[in-house]
Amino acid sequence: MAELPFTLDQLRILRAIEREGSFKKAADSLYVTQPAVSLQIQNLEKQLEVVLFDRGGRRAQLTEAGQLLLGYCERILSQCQEACRAIDDLHNLKGGSLVVGASQTTGTYLMPRMIGLFRSKFPEVAVQLQVHSTRRTGWSVANGQIDLAIIGGELPQELNELLQVVPYASDEVALVLPIKHPLARLSELTKEDLYRLGFVSLDAQSTTRKMVDQLLSQSGLDVQRLRIEMELNSLEAIKNAVHSGLGAAFLPVVSIERELEAGTVHRPVVADLKVSRQLKLITHPARYRSRAAEAFRQDVLPLFASEDSPLRKTIGFSAEGKR
Repeated sequence: MAELPFTLDQLRILRAIEREGSFKKAADSLYVTQPAVSLQIQNLEKQLEVVLFDRGGRRAQLTEAGQLLLGYCERILSQCQEACRAIDDLHNLKGGSLVVGASQTTGTYLMPRMIGLFRSKFPEVAVQLQVHSTRRTGWSVANGQIDLAIIGGELPQELNELLQVVPYASDEVALVLPIKHPLARLSELTKEDLYRLGFVSLDAQSTTRKMVDQLLSQSGLDVQRLRIEMELNSLEAIKNAVHSGLGAAFLPVVSIERELEAGTVHRPVVADLKVSRQLKLITHPARYRSRAAEAFRQDVLPLFASEDSPLRKTIGFSAEGKR
């Protein structure tokens, strides 16, 4: 082939259609007209002499040839983005961008504080936070769409082998009660006391609920005996329910730090019950690491890491630096 049979714009359109599920939605996401999108795909199919989409259903489905091209498309566009960011780095940190990822709880409560600290030191760097499931976040790091991420779940085996995974911090889950609850007067609760409580919880199908139930089971608690009296769809709603006296809840400590400081909820001691999971920092060791990403890793991440994190030990921060 004397010339490439596709352009970067055509690859961007192909990826957008696959992500959005239709030519119309892809056009809207790219701020172009639907006829322009259709024409680009028709030209691409003509140049490659293959059919890329099965147009018979309600959703635009890639053919086998389309799936094959999409795999290369992701890598090509990722390399283009990486090249642009490497060029941006020539301006030191007076510009450029940083993309960080996180799972739901960490992305909601911890990452904004980290980004705020980073922005106070490097205000001219554009920062983007992507909050998704552990699996999706892992693949985004692998594909070069995210510079680094903090996750709490387990990565697929193929990503564990591809990415660098470093223990980062402990994500503790705590029991909280309304401050006027009768059991709030006790100095210590037993596991049996918990079975007499009425709980407010996330929906049973939510990823965070499943994670908490698994951790409780591993800590010796029979989650089937816990009385779930109300299910809500967000941690904020659950915190407000506890504050309003509607029940007890198990919540990540990072999500209730302000409430504990203000004394609006009560965190009792429960004998022989410690519930926590390991947060991990993930990066792609073979990909280019921008100066912004390196600055975030060196200047911000150690401040929030556990004392036993390799990242904290390597940088050599003192205990006073921790949150």
